[in-house]
Amino acid sequence: MRRARRMKAAALLLAGSMALAACASDEPESGSGGGGGGGAAAEELKIGLAYDAIGRGDRSFNDSAFAGAEAAIAEFGGEYREVTPNEDGSDRAELLAQLAEQGYNPVIAVGFAYDEIIADVAADFPDTTFAQVDGSFELPDGTSKGDNVTGLIFAAEQGSFLAGVAAALKSETGRIGFVGGVDVPLIQTFQAGYEAGATTVNPNIAVDVQYISPAGDFSGFNDPARAQILAQGMYSGGADIVFQVAGGSGTGVFQAAAAAGARAIGVDSDQYQTVDDPALQAVIMTSMLKRVDNAVTAFVGSFVDGNVEGGTDLLYDLESDGVGLATTGGFIDDIQGEIDGYRQQIIDGDIEVPTTP
Repeated sequence: MRRARRMKAAALLLAGSMALAACASDEPESGSGGGGGGGAAAEELKIGLAYDAIGRGDRSFNDSAFAGAEAAIAEFGGEYREVTPNEDGSDRAELLAQLAEQGYNPVIAVGFAYDEIIADVAADFPDTTFAQVDGSFELPDGTSKGDNVTGLIFAAEQGSFLAGVAAALKSETGRIGFVGGVDVPLIQTFQAGYEAGATTVNPNIAVDVQYISPAGDFSGFNDPARAQILAQGMYSGGADIVFQVAGGSGTGVFQAAAAAGARAIGVDSDQYQTVDDPALQAVIMTSMLKRVDNAVTAFVGSFVDGNVEGGTDLLYDLESDGVGLATTGGFIDDIQGEIDGYRQQIIDGDIEVPTTP
């Protein structure tokens, strides 16, 4: 198993009296919970949570990170603060710096869009412990983002492989689809795994692929109308199952599936449980789970225990149950044995899942 290393000791930062400047967050400014336990006193733990585009309420990635922070507060006590970047993301660095200045520690950045930014901010606040969800501790050139930065990364290709297996086993038309939010390497990882899983089951299956926006344009994570149009085209073209990896845009894929009397696959959270509309719930065959909540809770636990090892990555894969498939609704119960067989082959190393399409 490719288990990543845990993290070295870091003292809690209580410094800073500067009030958190106004930001583009729509979330409540802070929350708190009771209870104690761990190496840090409850009144000392202050978690700073900087969301990706859209923020809390996406019923997916950001919400999962929030759930992890809430679980940590419930277990260890303390408080949290949430911030969300503005529409173009130009204030991401400012928000991270404000959290650190306010004394929030650890500070957790959610999403790959913080890649370059977190390195600069971490250098300015060497006594603050940072983590980045979906971002390695290394920059693209191989240099470290800092000894106080830990990457929380996921083998999304492995979970997506199982999603592709499920889609191929359930497809009646021999054509399935993939709608990505933004055409960037991280989302392409999902595409690569999905295609590999589907073609392993059925080498002749057709996989339609569309991205809502190009690299650099993050609107693709918050454009359900465009996602619905793309998915409608796939269903009209004969696809009967579409996997969406599009953040807040994913609702549009579910709406298209409902209109077409077809199926869809959710992402990150168990979206069968997070959608409000029963008509949309009924079309979600499964969801590719990326347990951001577990990763955030575990990281905070390591911080409280004084076991954070910065300058490294923590990998969450199939073997550690960091990724997987949801079974809520019972739509894949009849093929669970086959899915489990492929899962074990990946864990055993008999199947190596690609990370690029």
